[in-house]
Amino acid sequence: MSKRGEEAYNNFLKGYNCAQAVMLALSDVTGLDRETTLMITSGYGGGIGRTRSVCGTVNGMVMAANMISGYINPADSIGKQKINTLVRELLEDFKKQNGSIICAELLGLKPMENPELAGRKKRPCPLLCRDATEILEKHLNLT
Repeated sequence: MSKRGEEAYNNFLKGYNCAQAVMLALSDVTGLDRETTLMITSGYGGGIGRTRSVCGTVNGMVMAANMISGYINPADSIGKQKINTLVRELLEDFKKQNGSIICAELLGLKPMENPELAGRKKRPCPLLCRDATEILEKHLNLT
C-alpha cells in the first residue's frame, strides 16, 4: 500500500466520504487546500449524493486527475484528448480491478436502494479509496 493509498483508506475510516478521502490523500499534488478539497467533494459520497451511481472514489480520482493533468483553454484540443484518454484509462483500470465503477454494484445494492442497507452489507469503501488513489499514482508516476 502506498503512503497516499493508506492515507485515503484512513481518511474514509475517519468519516470522510469516499471522494473526500481520495482527494485529501492527493492534496499534495492537486494544489488544493484542505477546506476547498472538502467542500468541492462533499456531495460525491455514496455514488454522488448517495444515489449509488458512479462511485465517489472514482469521482475523486477523476477530479484529482483533472487538477493534475487537465486543461484550461477551451481551444486546447490536445489537452482535451490527453485528459479524456487518461480518464478512460483510469476508469478501465478501476473497473478491471474492482468489477465496476458504479457504487451500487460495488456494494451489492440496487441503484437508489436505501443507503442504510449498505451498512448491513460488506462495505469495501476504504479499500476502494486506496485503489483509486493508487491507480492514479501509477498512471501519473506519483509514487
